[in-house]
Amino acid sequence: MAILSLRGVTKSFGEGAQRVDAVSGVSLDIERGEMVSLVGPSGSGKSTLLAMVGGLLTPTAGQILMDEVDIVQFGRGDRTRYRRDKVGFVFQGSNMVPFLTARENLLLVAQFGGADKSALRRRADELLNELELTSVADQLSTRLSGGERQRVAIARALMRDPMLILVDEPTASLNTELGERVVDSLAAEVHDRNKACIMVTHDDRMAARADRLIEFRDGRLLNDGST
Repeated sequence: MAILSLRGVTKSFGEGAQRVDAVSGVSLDIERGEMVSLVGPSGSGKSTLLAMVGGLLTPTAGQILMDEVDIVQFGRGDRTRYRRDKVGFVFQGSNMVPFLTARENLLLVAQFGGADKSALRRRADELLNELELTSVADQLSTRLSGGERQRVAIARALMRDPMLILVDEPTASLNTELGERVVDSLAAEVHDRNKACIMVTHDDRMAARADRLIEFRDGRLLNDGST
């Protein structure tokens, strides 16, 4: 059974003759343990789709089912809890707090929600170890390389053990070797922990490292198949 199901999801902006469908009638299923890459030209609606799945935007029409629960019907409080507890975001920029260490950046985000501080610290150290960041855990984020910052961003997204990871252009500022390491680290987390991931990317080489590649154009799915 799919962990995430989209059913006729549409997002429109404007009204009447000015109406634009950024996403139009998208239906899609994603399984646990599956990493999906979403590719297409700029302006095709990829980031809009990601924002709706993450609860940052509300669809104009359609359903977004997480474990068979339609998040479109959530009120403000439920939507906030969904983003906090069920979804991990990795953005194009690592967005580290510059005056905090790598470990402190993880703990800062994770502390909201009342979790035990000692448990959070154990979780942070576990992720830093898994992503080969133990040696830089106590370094300020400004002293980290681009690849290290992106791996810290991945670790931060995983701190609350989300079921779904949403990644928007994680390797745009990295060279090929660093980009491959970042994507492979993310894929390992998805497969080993039985999560689901959608990665938006313009880089065909990175997209090919996912389990499945979906082509998106003009707000619609064109192709959906194994990489």
